[in-house]
Amino acid sequence: MTRPRLASAATALLLLLASCVSPHGRTATSEAGPPPPVHAAPPTPGPAYANAVQAGVRRGPDVASLPIDPVRAGAALDAFRTSCASLTRRTDTSGLTHAADWQPACAAAAGASDDQAVGFFRRWFETAQIGEGQLYATGYYEPEIQGSQAPALGYDVPIYGVPDDMVSADLGQFAADLKGRSIRGKVQNGKLVPYPDRTQIEGGAIQGHAPVIGYTPDKIGFFFLQIQGSGRVRQPDGSVIRIGYAGQNGQPYTGIGKWMLAQGMLAPGQASMQGIVGWLKSHPDQAQAVMDQNRSFVFFKLLNGPPLGALGVPVTGHVSVAADPAFTPLGAPVWLSADRTDAAGLWVAQDTGGAIKGANRFDTFWGAGEDAARIAGGMSARGLAYLLLPIGTVERLNYAGQAAGS
Repeated sequence: MTRPRLASAATALLLLLASCVSPHGRTATSEAGPPPPVHAAPPTPGPAYANAVQAGVRRGPDVASLPIDPVRAGAALDAFRTSCASLTRRTDTSGLTHAADWQPACAAAAGASDDQAVGFFRRWFETAQIGEGQLYATGYYEPEIQGSQAPALGYDVPIYGVPDDMVSADLGQFAADLKGRSIRGKVQNGKLVPYPDRTQIEGGAIQGHAPVIGYTPDKIGFFFLQIQGSGRVRQPDGSVIRIGYAGQNGQPYTGIGKWMLAQGMLAPGQASMQGIVGWLKSHPDQAQAVMDQNRSFVFFKLLNGPPLGALGVPVTGHVSVAADPAFTPLGAPVWLSADRTDAAGLWVAQDTGGAIKGANRFDTFWGAGEDAARIAGGMSARGLAYLLLPIGTVERLNYAGQAAGS
């Protein structure tokens, strides 16, 4: 007699999930963080799979055949080394590896020097193609805006910390088929309701409930800093503080570039970050209404160091990528055979992103500065992707699959 009641609860929670949960998933926390800016439309999604094993795993080219740049390899080795503490203890939700699989490579990485990096990757890894291997890569970076920790004339846009009345619910505690999913909201008259959206928050809905950690005069710049998830705030005296993702209001994320294309505000090919920012600045009377289409709102905290990825270690420009942990073990090296030379090569999966979902979907990190903003804002690369996994992984997975099917 309990099954219909559980099914109804799951259905209701799924409906609430669809209306409240943001697809955000990047940076500096084990919670969800924000996605990258919208670029050209991604490839049409293929069949839906729960993880990499279900999508299918096949051996890729020999690592020795990959044109690995020695300098890039040294940086990737450093990033892999910092990821090992997590790789060797966390559960790999992709189904591809076990924590113990990474221990030999991690032990070798501890004693390897940068000039040995190419040989290191050739010695300890094999490539694996997930599904059809069709790559789609975007980019993100660490933006900088003007701001002040103290109130100042003209600095009228508050940078909020996490509100004290926002609550999170683990849906897996209510229904087994919702394990790993959560919603955010607030309690009102004894019921959990959606948390205020962007328009409501900017209209003062959370005043008195959220600490203000700073102020900025740049509403458009702050909007894009929320999308990136972390950034720098340059104060009037020239000093710089770093802020990072601390939470999100649970409202759905809408990429305004796609929305603007649909409205005819942008022509095809103009939906890069630079194109969107240019349009907003040249249409100040319409900019707020456009940004309000994205109901998601990000809360921040002060950082004492560089931006951290989902593994809790610093992300590195030209080295770190965000990936979907259901299809890429976080901490694993990745080879991108891309149609853009700047995106091609060896990377390390150290972050996640809510818009970064599915097999072979990556978000490349470019660091800070004007060049980083330019590259990330226009990044849209396609090609093939290969994971670098401990030697023997593909054979083990294929043997297990054959045994299960016999």
